[in-house]
Amino acid sequence: MATMDEQEQRRRRLTAWRGARRVLARVGADATLGERLAALAADAPSVHDPDDCTDVYGGGVVADLERRTARLLGMEAAAFFPTGTMAQQVALRCWAGRTGNATVALHPLSHPEVHEGGALGMVSGLRTVHPTSEPRLPDAEEIREFPEPFGTLMLELPLRDAGFVLPSWEELTAVVDAARERDAVVHFDGARLWECGPHFGRALPEIAGLADSVYVSFYKSLDGLSGAVLAGPSTLVEEARVWRHRYGGQLFQQFPAALSALVGLERELPRLPSYVAHAKVVAGALAEGFAAAGVPWFRVYPEPPHTHQFQVWLPYGTEVLDEASVRQAERTGVALFRRWFAGTGGAGLPPGVSFTEVTVRGAGLEWSAGDVRDAVAGFVGVVRGLS
Repeated sequence: MATMDEQEQRRRRLTAWRGARRVLARVGADATLGERLAALAADAPSVHDPDDCTDVYGGGVVADLERRTARLLGMEAAAFFPTGTMAQQVALRCWAGRTGNATVALHPLSHPEVHEGGALGMVSGLRTVHPTSEPRLPDAEEIREFPEPFGTLMLELPLRDAGFVLPSWEELTAVVDAARERDAVVHFDGARLWECGPHFGRALPEIAGLADSVYVSFYKSLDGLSGAVLAGPSTLVEEARVWRHRYGGQLFQQFPAALSALVGLERELPRLPSYVAHAKVVAGALAEGFAAAGVPWFRVYPEPPHTHQFQVWLPYGTEVLDEASVRQAERTGVALFRRWFAGTGGAGLPPGVSFTEVTVRGAGLEWSAGDVRDAVAGFVGVVRGLS
């Protein structure tokens, strides 16, 4: 449970971010309850008939979202889940039953290994193995030469905790082929799959079509309230619906989340390529700004970014960088960075280095390279005043 001091710091950060006149990304999670409800009420009629009955254990707007997502991904069917953690765990459990092998090959920095409390093993009885520990997805040779069998290869696209990194299209197709040579199925953790098209130079159905199943999130890139979809063959999806109920995911009504997801598909999805393109401009200007400011060591990673999200590494403590970020927003109305975290070395960060995740969305399109360089100069000045 957060202490009073931690709660006060969070309120201060939110106030600074909400009050800033210039940000690289505005996210719905920063809005008040009233603002979020009002926005949903205003936007919902543009994506679904407001006179339709509400959903009850599925159907209605939820079924509409499932059908639309399946079409977007080029999959036979899709099932809506309240969380991606549940969707993915159900998918991997179903595949384990079908392959007869409960071992899942995945990266040690993937979401199930870092952010889910060991749920794959503790809840679903699955075992995980790691074909590589490098801060990138495994390559075809590592899959072919891995010394023990596995039933499913799970690939997180992009690999968020390694810096939102993606392989090339040729590397991705090669690693999928290598898994199939071993009679393994392939599942994509596509929480952020929506923005991968520009990097691969491929449309969503072609990307998703490489895998046997894929999960996508609605609250990350698309700024929905919550929720996820598992898409794949109709027989797998029907089995997944049974497990969804067993896992407690058969919610009575989910229309607010489903409506917000449809709004995201309608409004944010078409804009993602422009965000990805401008993230490259922002990343380059950040690097130029840190170099011009004489920062002794820094890294913008990867450069150029593979999606509209990337990391910035700086050799200062998180408390200094967090305070500098908030003060810059409070004093100048420019919010360049949000939260900073201590590097653990797992993603290639040297000891003593902190990192932040940068996201470029609609608000960020207004920033020129010069605006970014100026903001960096101001931020570094605040950091030096605190150090």
